[in-house]
Amino acid sequence: MKHHAAIVLAAGGSTRLGRPKQLLTRDGEALVHRAVRLAAATHPSRLVVVTGAYAHEVATALQVIAIDLRVELVVNPDWAQGLSTSLAAAAHALRDTDAPALILVCDQPALQKHHLRELLDGAAHSPSGCAATRHGDRLGVPAVVSARMLHGAIDLRGDVGLGARLSALDDVWTLDAPELALDLDTPDDVAQAIARGWLDDGHARD
Repeated sequence: MKHHAAIVLAAGGSTRLGRPKQLLTRDGEALVHRAVRLAAATHPSRLVVVTGAYAHEVATALQVIAIDLRVELVVNPDWAQGLSTSLAAAAHALRDTDAPALILVCDQPALQKHHLRELLDGAAHSPSGCAATRHGDRLGVPAVVSARMLHGAIDLRGDVGLGARLSALDDVWTLDAPELALDLDTPDDVAQAIARGWLDDGHARD
């Protein structure tokens, strides 16, 4: 894929975890910083990071990389209303672009650069221009969506993403990466990630 934007969703309040998952670390690097670095490695035309809860802390964690990579920080004041508001904030920030968008989150600690490259390559060869990661019987992030689907995210409501709309398409390229099924919602998730070497030790006891 020659031209694409990238969106890192990092606005959540981590209510079940009790602390900002964005700032958990892998190899000493905050997960939000890591997600932005991996997204930047795909050479997007624009790189948008949506913050909300812990906006100041997340911005501080990204301060150096934001300067180096021209990261666009977008604060979502409605983050507590759910994921849809962060997607809408990203769609608004990218309203003037017709490029497809790579969408990722920062709480999949097993994420690697090759996952993102495979999704971009898959989307480039898909009639729909979309690619998504398979999580059991549903599709989700990381994903690549067409500009049309991204702009349509403004119509979403509540704590939902674009998974249902991606699943409704017949020609979405899918990535099978079972390791990406582990996201960090609870202390048990964090403990599992540490056991697999995907998070720094010590988080489970904090």
